[in-house]
Amino acid sequence: MAINTYSTLQSSIADWLDRDDLTSRIPDFITLVETRFNRELRIRLMETTTTDSTVAGTRSYALPTSYLSGRNFSLNTDPITPLEYLTPEMMDRLWAGSASGKPLTYTIIGDNYHLGPAPDAVYTVEITYYKQVDALSDASPTNTMLTNNPDVYLYGALLESAPFLQNHPDILVWKGGYDEAISKIQKADALDRHSGSVLRIINTSGNP
Repeated sequence: MAINTYSTLQSSIADWLDRDDLTSRIPDFITLVETRFNRELRIRLMETTTTDSTVAGTRSYALPTSYLSGRNFSLNTDPITPLEYLTPEMMDRLWAGSASGKPLTYTIIGDNYHLGPAPDAVYTVEITYYKQVDALSDASPTNTMLTNNPDVYLYGALLESAPFLQNHPDILVWKGGYDEAISKIQKADALDRHSGSVLRIINTSGNP
């Protein structure tokens, strides 16, 4: 059976467990493994970019929906202005009560990012970040993770079933399959990021 939709994934999980009485529980196993993905993985298929517009005098803005962690914050100026991350403490030391201007730094507090100094005009902030894996459901029957990595979904859901089933004899097989799938995903992602060129040090000072 091809594992490429929410329905076929549920059917495969039931087949592997050799149980026909877990229809109401299997969606929970899938939700739990998606939570595990969001904790453990930071790979390219989880990356996305969005933009936000500042308001003059306003320092704090909501992070994007499903934000997990940031890759890059910058202003879409000419030339582009990279924003440097500061801890909240350093942000307050540098910019608390400061005059407004073009933002140069950012920090993250809770579900918001804060700019320093406070913008003096409208700027476009571009945010590249890791987002949560799109959750599977009857209304959203597939996602990129399932399309590219059905094995990690299957083994992960089987592993998440273990506490409910209590000491299932195949738990070590499921854990081994899940761990191997995760390792291969991470290795493939690392190779893909650096394919086609040799890593080299780039001088960003403006001097040759």
